[in-house]
Amino acid sequence: MDRDTYAADSPGPAGGGPASGHPFVVAIKPLVDAMGGAMVAPQEAQGDDVVLAWEGEDVVAVRLPHLSDSLDHILAELERRHGVPLAELDRKTKQSVVRILETRGAFSVRHGVETVASALGVSRFTVYNYLNRENGRTTG
Repeated sequence: MDRDTYAADSPGPAGGGPASGHPFVVAIKPLVDAMGGAMVAPQEAQGDDVVLAWEGEDVVAVRLPHLSDSLDHILAELERRHGVPLAELDRKTKQSVVRILETRGAFSVRHGVETVASALGVSRFTVYNYLNRENGRTTG
C-alpha cells in the first residue's frame, strides 16, 4: 500500500491499522502534512519512523522527511501562503520569507542558501544580505 495514502485513504487492516477516521490520525494529520511527513501503518515502520500509540495500541507510524525535503516543503508552503511564486514577491516580503526560513532552520541544511536564493529568484549574496541585515538589527 502507498505510504502516503495509508492513513488518509484506507480503512486500515482488520485488527489494528490506522483508520482514516481514527480520532488520533485525524488530529495529527495537519501536523504531519505541515512537516512534509507521511503516515504509514505501524507494521510498515522503518528505521527512523516514529510509531505513535493511542490508548496503548499502535495506531500509526510517522515517516519524517529528510531535511532537504523539508526545506522544499517549507518553500512550497510559503508559496501557497503568499499565492504567487516566491520569486514574484517584493523585496520586503522576500526579506520576511528569509527571516521565517532562518527561524525554521533552513540555512542549516546543506545548500540551503542556494535553494532559497533560487526559489526567491535572487542571488546567494542577496540572501546573505537579508540575513546580515536581520542579524544586525537584532544584535545592534
